[in-house]
Parts: sequence; structure tokens; C-alpha cells
Amino acid sequence: MSIKFSLLDCTLRDGAYINGSIFGDSVISGLIEKIQNSGIEYVECGWLKDNLRKPGSTYFMVPRDAKEFLKHKRIGTTYVAMIDYNRYETDKLEKNDGHSFDAVRVVFPRGKVKEGISKAQEIREKGYRVFIQAANTLGYSDDELEELISAANRFKPEALSIVDTFGAMYSEDLLHIVKKLDNGLDPEIKLGFHSHNNQQLSFALSICFIKSLINSNRKEVIIDSSLGGMGRGAGNTTTELITSYFDRKNLGNYDLNCIMDALDMYIDPLKKKFEWGYSTSFFIAGLYQCHVNNIAYLREQHRTTAHDMRSIISSLNSEERRHYDYDLLEKRYFENQSREFDDSDNLAKLNNQIKEKNILILAPGTSIQKFSGKILNFIKSFNPVVIGVNAISNLYKYDYLFFSNKNRYDYALNYNSSIFNSSSRLVLSNMKELAGPKDLVFNYNNVVKRGWVHFDNAVLLLLRLLSKLEVSRIFIAGFDGFTGNLANDYLDRKLPPVLGVKSYSDLNSEILDMFRDFRKSVYPRVRIEFLTNSYFDEKKDEN
Repeated sequence: MSIKFSLLDCTLRDGAYINGSIFGDSVISGLIEKIQNSGIEYVECGWLKDNLRKPGSTYFMVPRDAKEFLKHKRIGTTYVAMIDYNRYETDKLEKNDGHSFDAVRVVFPRGKVKEGISKAQEIREKGYRVFIQAANTLGYSDDELEELISAANRFKPEALSIVDTFGAMYSEDLLHIVKKLDNGLDPEIKLGFHSHNNQQLSFALSICFIKSLINSNRKEVIIDSSLGGMGRGAGNTTTELITSYFDRKNLGNYDLNCIMDALDMYIDPLKKKFEWGYSTSFFIAGLYQCHVNNIAYLREQHRTTAHDMRSIISSLNSEERRHYDYDLLEKRYFENQSREFDDSDNLAKLNNQIKEKNILILAPGTSIQKFSGKILNFIKSFNPVVIGVNAISNLYKYDYLFFSNKNRYDYALNYNSSIFNSSSRLVLSNMKELAGPKDLVFNYNNVVKRGWVHFDNAVLLLLRLLSKLEVSRIFIAGFDGFTGNLANDYLDRKLPPVLGVKSYSDLNSEILDMFRDFRKSVYPRVRIEFLTNSYFDEKKDEN
């Protein structure tokens, strides 16, 4: 076989999206050593950026910043850095002295081929080998692919890579692009593939790419991979899988022990601190060819469910999806969540049913089981209106069930359909499409108060709803606080947990702050008392 198949490990570059580039100098040195000693042909050491390098970072301002990591370069290995075509000024780029990077990869988006190659020419003039990366190659029309081919043939980069930026490709998409490029590109130009694993297809597509070029007259083919798949969003083809495949198919000869050592020593500890890889959220990014920053914003700022995330992303046009505009996302989020609803009739109806009565809120904490005797005696003595929040316990008879999101509504229906169906239900307008004839729907916007990350805590939403009625005394049980252990936090450990929680201590503090804010806003008109122990009970209410 005349064609050479090679690998490029991009852990230190693409992985920088996960940890903000701060691997630590010892880890950078260790990874480079293990990757080069494994026999992988190309090692991507990081990014070239305009800012001064921070200790431990793989963002380098100039190549000499990386010299300390490349003192023992392996013969036959190429050491690479990447730049965004419009985010690095080449005036500061030193001439290649052979002691740092051998090559620079220039990435540019669709529509910026001319500008990307112009930047690549500036880098070549400094003595570096140059690779070009056509970001979101799937977005190129056939005419645009022909323009890319013509520009590349004139410039003759060492390599041109297909980039599945949004992890949206299927095999037929890749094969179409490969056929165009392989037929049109000068065979001396190496052809590469950089994938993202949004649809769990990264490894399979890499194999597809290899097989499609087995009989090519091209000089060399390069597959990008990263250890453990570490990389932006859903990550990349994993180095350990692709090296094993190469070895089994006699396409290469790599030392898998070096790869395994790198995983054990450097990647597994990172996995304990950071999250990457396939998820439902990143599947949605791939499904709609959407920039992962849109997904991250909706997940981190609003803990958006997959159902709602899909609705929001699908409401964007194709151009909006490929970029990220947080103001636009915020607008679409509230359009999706709010669904303005005139709830005046339902407020009046609920008010007539519960006004001037004691209210007992049963949240889903384990204390409603532990102190069931006390709670049942209270119900027998005071005959309160009992409202369950986002969950059901067989120990109690509910007058109403309150739900603030679809996941909890579906859970309660499946958990105990008899109690669910025999109770009146209070739901918010962000899920009004689920409402049945026994459900009273209330405007989401009227009970939410922004200013906190977890602003949509269900107990606080219900309290704000009740504050709009002629209610003066509220008792709470099961509003325990969070430990992060589902068995301790929820009466039923199958109850879907709070999304997007990084610190349960911070979550408790935030809910306490919201509770204080609410209590202050309604005191003394509404008095609140806890029947069970709660992190949020500061015993400041007068009873």
C-alpha cells in the first residue's frame, strides 16, 4: 500500500476547551512524551494566542513558550500548534529555529478561505510547515468545495483537513466531501479528518474516512484524535481506539502501553475534575449543526431540559445556530418557557377553594417519611389544604399536586397514577401543553423571579403563587436541603435530580437566599412554619 495513514493527537489543543488550557507544565511535558513515544506521527501541543502565556497553559503566545516541553523531540514526529485565522497576529511569530513547533495549523470558517490562506502564507514565510483546517466542511456547497480545492492547489499546504465542527456528519456526508476533495486536490496535499462525537459517530466516521481512501493515490491521510476523546463539547475520536484499530488493520504500529500510561497518569485525573464526551445536549448540537456554546449556555444558565433545548435550538435559523448570541438565546428561552397565559380565572378559582385555610406544602425530601407521624397528626388536627410539590408519597392524601417542569410531571404520573389522577394539579404555563382537564395552569412569568442561577426552585415557585391568593399561614415539610446524595435528598431516589448543580453547598445557600427574599416580601401578611427539619428554617418567623 503506497498511501500512508497517520495520526494527529490533539489532546493538548482541543482538550484546552475543557480545562481552560491549564493542564499544568508537568502534565504537558508528560503527555507530549507519552504521545511521541507511542509512535503517533503528529503531536498538537496547543494554540498560538495573542496573550501572554500563563503557567501550565497550552495557550502559547510565541513558539519559544513551548521550547521547554520540546527539548527531547522524537525523530519522525511532527510538533504542531493551531491558530484561528483571525485571532493571532503573525508579526510576533518568530522564525522557525527547529527547537519548537515544526508546523502550524490554520483554521478558518466557511466563507473565509481567502483570508485563512493569506494567514497561512504569512506563517509559511516564517519557516513553518502549514496545514489548513476547513471548519464546518459540511456547510460548504459543492461550488464552495471547488473553490476550496482550487485555493488549496494554488497555495499547496502540507495538509487540508475536513472538520466536522458540529458533529453533524453521517457517513454519506463524509463520503461526498472526501470524493470531491480526493479527486480535486493535488495528491501531494495530505488529506485529514477532524471529527466531533456529538452523535456517537466519531470513531465510526474516522474508520469510514480511512476505508474511503485505501485506494487513493494521495501521499498521506491524517486522522485527528485525542486521549479519552478529550475535546470541545462531545469530544473527538479517541486516540486509544484509533491506534488500536490502526494496529489491528496493519495501518500503523503504535505502542499502546504508552497510550494506556498517558490515560492512567494524566487523563483519568482530569476526568474527575472536568466533564466531556457524548451527552444528549451535544447530540442536539449535532442534530441541528449548532455551536456548542449555545448548548452550554442553555444548560448552565437555565438547566434546560433536552425537550426544551431542542425546541429552542430548532427555533433558530441555520446561521444563528452556527454562531452564539446569548441575548438571542435568552429571548428564545423565555419565549419557549413563558408562553404567556391569562391565569386570572384559575387564580380566582384556586383562591375560592383555599382562601383563609392553612396550607401544608409537602416537598419531596426524606423527612416527610421520617416524620410522617408528626405530619399526619398535624393534618388530622388542623385539616390543612395539602399540596405536594413535584413528587408523590403513598403516605398522604393530596388536595393538589404542583409541578414546575415536565420531567417531574411525567415522573409523578408514572410513579403513582392513582394518586396523580385523583388529585387536582397546579402547573405552570411552561408546560401547559401537558395540562389535562383537572389541571389549573398559571403564568410562569408571574411566579419566577430572576437573579439566581437556580431561580426556578419548585417550592419557591409555589410559594410565590400562593402569595397571590388570600393565604396567611403556610406550613412546610420535606423542604430539607441538598447533600448531593439522592438517597438522602429525595424520598424516592428515582426522582430526577436538580440539573446543572456543581456545588450542593452553593445550591443550598442560593435557595436560602431566595427563601429569605420571599419571606421578607410577604411578612407579616403570610406566616411560614416548618414541620420538619430544614436547612432553610432560620426560625425567624413569628407564629
